[in-house]
Amino acid sequence: MNQHADKAQHQYKATLHLLQIELVKLQRHIIKRGERILLILEGRDGAGKDSTIKRIIAHLSPRETRVVALPKPSDREQTQWYFQRYVAHLPAAAEFVIFNRSWYNRAGVEKVMGFCSDRDYEEFFAEVNDFESMLIRSGILLRKYYLDISKKEQKARLEARRDNPLKQWKISPIDEQALKYWKDYSEARNVMFARSHTHLCPWTLVHSDDKKTARLQLIKDFLSRQEYAGKDIDLLAPDREVVFDYDPAYLENGMIAP
Repeated sequence: MNQHADKAQHQYKATLHLLQIELVKLQRHIIKRGERILLILEGRDGAGKDSTIKRIIAHLSPRETRVVALPKPSDREQTQWYFQRYVAHLPAAAEFVIFNRSWYNRAGVEKVMGFCSDRDYEEFFAEVNDFESMLIRSGILLRKYYLDISKKEQKARLEARRDNPLKQWKISPIDEQALKYWKDYSEARNVMFARSHTHLCPWTLVHSDDKKTARLQLIKDFLSRQEYAGKDIDLLAPDREVVFDYDPAYLENGMIAP
């Protein structure tokens, strides 16, 4: 590692450490006040959701922190109201819950891969904004992030998974289709933003081609939107070239990967 890279790595670790201290402060506040936080992370395969979550929860209390990554629905779950199986995993008082993918599976992979009917797809959008509004009105602090990655970077990361024996668990049949259906996923993503980005519950995007920068900026943005004792405001100023709320204009000016 050259001197410049070594310095950058040291700075990354130092900043991450400070942000993890802020996350612990936030959790102490949540526990004391009995608050409920739900953080949704979405994005294409390889966008860095797992690694980001790993850094967020590294020093949090396992008792009050849960990561939810639901498998394919069972036969019984397929007969339920679509949101029903997610409701069971919502946070109770003092809990910090992270959804590694969420009900937005219906707007993304299920739509692209034909795992849901057009009727189910339209019903999802007819309900999702009201559903999220109910969660927020009930007192849940809900934030949703989309990790945006370029096609070139996704290809490199998916190939790296195949070559790394420690990442074999990350490989799935859906991975094989990710690049093939790139355009379809882009179109589904754009519809998802247009139909589920609201003032009450906006989508926040994170450029994630640089994983380390993406992790830091997502955590900064998330913390900057929370209220808790001892908050280091100067540390939490996010870079709006990296993390930013959705705007339709960003589909035209290159801020969002095509």
